Amino acid sequence: MSTLALCVAVGLSTVSPVSLASEAEDVQALRTEMEELKQRYVEEVRRLREVDARLMAVQARIEEAEQAPDSDETVAEDEQPAPAEPAEAQTPRTSEGEDQSQVARTEADKEQATRRSADDLLDKEHVAFDRPFVLEAGVEYRRYDRSELTLDGFLALDSIFLGNIAVNNVASDTLEYTLAARYSITPRWKVGVSVPFLQRHTTYQKGGAGGAADARAEVSDSSDLAIGDTTMDLSYRLLPETRRWPDIVLTGSVSAPTGREPYGIDVDVIQESDDPDSPEPVFAIPTEQATGNGVWGYGLSVSAVKSLDPALLFADLGYTYYGSDSFDDVDSDPDTVTPGDVDLGDSWQYGLGLAFALNDRTSLSMAFTQEFTQKAKIREEGENWESIIGSDSSSAMFDLGLTYALTPKSTIVTTLGIGLTQDAPDFSLGVRVPYQL
Repeated sequence: MSTLALCVAVGLSTVSPVSLASEAEDVQALRTEMEELKQRYVEEVRRLREVDARLMAVQARIEEAEQAPDSDETVAEDEQPAPAEPAEAQTPRTSEGEDQSQVARTEADKEQATRRSADDLLDKEHVAFDRPFVLEAGVEYRRYDRSELTLDGFLALDSIFLGNIAVNNVASDTLEYTLAARYSITPRWKVGVSVPFLQRHTTYQKGGAGGAADARAEVSDSSDLAIGDTTMDLSYRLLPETRRWPDIVLTGSVSAPTGREPYGIDVDVIQESDDPDSPEPVFAIPTEQATGNGVWGYGLSVSAVKSLDPALLFADLGYTYYGSDSFDDVDSDPDTVTPGDVDLGDSWQYGLGLAFALNDRTSLSMAFTQEFTQKAKIREEGENWESIIGSDSSSAMFDLGLTYALTPKSTIVTTLGIGLTQDAPDFSLGVRVPYQL
């Protein structure tokens, strides 16, 4: 018995090392093959999920473009069998795949809605070429309030003022109603026209009559609704937006003097008391309110927009040239008629800002704009040109805009402007409703 056991032990000790080494190599090879198959399976599943997500996103955009698919077509699409998957991938879809598909659909819808609402918001600063024809109605309220300290007397002993001290204040409330139309001729050319109608209420205040600080008087004047200067523009897309470059648009505009010019408007002298020797304040009130510049204007501007999801950055730079013109009367004295010429100062303007989506129907924007206007000149008949002191200006505004998509074709755009310089309005509030045909 001991001899048999010894022989078996010797046999095992002789064969075992070779067999074990071969089996170990087989195990390693099988493990390697299994890992490769697992990797291929994971890669195929990932590719299937990506294709499925892209397919669902494209279908969502097509359905939204068609706006309202028929119920029969919807049912037919639902009854169509799903694409066959390989045997390895015929497993229930994981929650990760469903999340990716849902995210792809949501992002596609959001991108399309965001672009539309942002274009409505940016149409004032930029140009949207993806709309054949747009009609727009808008209203804007502007508030001006200016106070001025006037001194009527002389300075005695270099420190004592003898005379009257008065505080003059002019407050103006302006309503501007605008009708506009824009038409895209091609994906690169677009024309537009804008016609404003203005209505103004002005309050004049004067204090310090007769040297009394508490002596104040007030006169108000309102104007009827009247047409302003009509603007026509032509835009050309120089460079469509790419991954490296923004969307760049060149716009030329012409402003026609269809409004009431501010030259030759007579003034009424109003005294608060019937007694001509009374120290009550005296007002010089214009008999009409101007609604235009009275001369032709020619503008050229360039604007750029760059998409940085979910924000849009925009900037613009423009120059406006105003020609000179002759008028029958350039004096405000009702008893005289003084013909002459007027040359308005040219202006430079620039702006920059950003817009971004709050959700799939609402966008918000912030912008800063500033305009520099040169001095105007006037020349009475037979005289030389003279600059009008105080006619140059620097107007800066900070604007906040909010857009809300009402329907697939209409949007409401609200803008709040805050004046940052003395020449700008104290504030403005505007509402525009563009409608796509």
